[in-house]
Amino acid sequence: MGMKPLTQETIARVTGGEYIGDDVLKSACITGVVRDNREAFEGCLFVCIRGERVDGHSYANKAFGAGASCCLAEQVLPDARGPYVLVESTLAALKALGEYYRSLFNIPVVGVTGSVGKTTAKEMVAAVLSQKFNVLKTPENLNNEIGVPLTLLSLREEHEAAVVEMGISDFGEMRRLSKMVRPDICLMTAIGYCHLEQLGDLNGVLRAKSEVFEYMKPDGLAVVNGDDTLLASFDPGIKKLTFGLGEKNDFRAVNIHPLGTTDVSCDIVSGSGCLGVRIPAFGSHMVLGALPAAAIGRHLGLGDEDIRLGLLNYAPVGGRANIVDTGYITLIDDCYNANPNSMAASVRSLATLEGRRVAILGDMTELGYEADALHRALGTLVAKSGIDCLVCCGAKAEFIYKGLVSTGVEMEAWHFPMKEALFAVLPSLIKKGDSVLVKASHSMHFEEIAEELKKLS
Repeated sequence: MGMKPLTQETIARVTGGEYIGDDVLKSACITGVVRDNREAFEGCLFVCIRGERVDGHSYANKAFGAGASCCLAEQVLPDARGPYVLVESTLAALKALGEYYRSLFNIPVVGVTGSVGKTTAKEMVAAVLSQKFNVLKTPENLNNEIGVPLTLLSLREEHEAAVVEMGISDFGEMRRLSKMVRPDICLMTAIGYCHLEQLGDLNGVLRAKSEVFEYMKPDGLAVVNGDDTLLASFDPGIKKLTFGLGEKNDFRAVNIHPLGTTDVSCDIVSGSGCLGVRIPAFGSHMVLGALPAAAIGRHLGLGDEDIRLGLLNYAPVGGRANIVDTGYITLIDDCYNANPNSMAASVRSLATLEGRRVAILGDMTELGYEADALHRALGTLVAKSGIDCLVCCGAKAEFIYKGLVSTGVEMEAWHFPMKEALFAVLPSLIKKGDSVLVKASHSMHFEEIAEELKKLS
């Protein structure tokens, strides 16, 4: 089974574009949608996206050569080797196409958003629902205005549910994403310090995220973090279930036990009783992904055993608390992204381990005028955490270092303005048997540090 029928003629109609090519091919159905010509395959639609460094229009004929049956373009392709639909904006057309194609499916769709833990929660929800349904989930974290419609256009006839991650950085973006996704269930993980340069403060973050509810049906469900003060008091206008550690939550975790670097166990308490689960992930904070997964699973008719097995099948996505035993150290590769909430959770988890514990932390970006203070606050938290060594790298990371020093706590601590300076002394800083956390915002490229750590022996 493949895509629901989507002809080239329909693509032109839905996008408001002009079909240019052999009229005989108008009735041909596409087999998929790609934006990278290297991923093109027989019968697919190639979307020519104009980026800062690469213009997809230059690769249209390569896509045709790889089997594409049609292109979506915002400029005339004079030497096109196949038919194409000419539109004013390929990005706008892609979103219109994603919205239309989503409307062809009458299946439960879960939208996942929040300031922290979106991808982890998305993976756990999908793992649980997969025990009962054939589930489409967002690949990796393709959660923006290009990734979301591409995810929706990946729906196939056989899919019985979808879990779509929705990420934003400014006002209006979530409204546009929700218009495409039309989620039946919305999971909101937390409201935290992120994208403050655009959103201003935590109330601005909440306003921007809550745009998701504008395109939900009256019988929809909001699943929100009840430990988050803003979300606990927020009225989404539809049924709301809360999760967290507090006693007032509809789904709460008790008896949380980190089991080294490999697992965490807990009991999930809800109106249905108490369910013991084990999550193959590092850190007590991982229960905050398991709780909404259980809540959504229960809402969609899954039993205890399905939820338990689903959580056991969870696997972390690259760069998110991945545990690597290098033979010399235990590397906690959590370098994909960072904000104050996730940094704090990772440091606290590191502190639960045995032996010498080292945190290599970098800049947290897009924190606006509060950036320096939030980095300092993280340094204060590190000082109280009980870990053994702090290594800071980056311009803003200097304030993490200063925050620690200001507490007067005696701890081995270093600051390096650039990664290259850190690389030069890394072999002398890190000792055999250490547990080393690596975490920073994605733009810091701390995966380079993770790779250097893997080379130590």
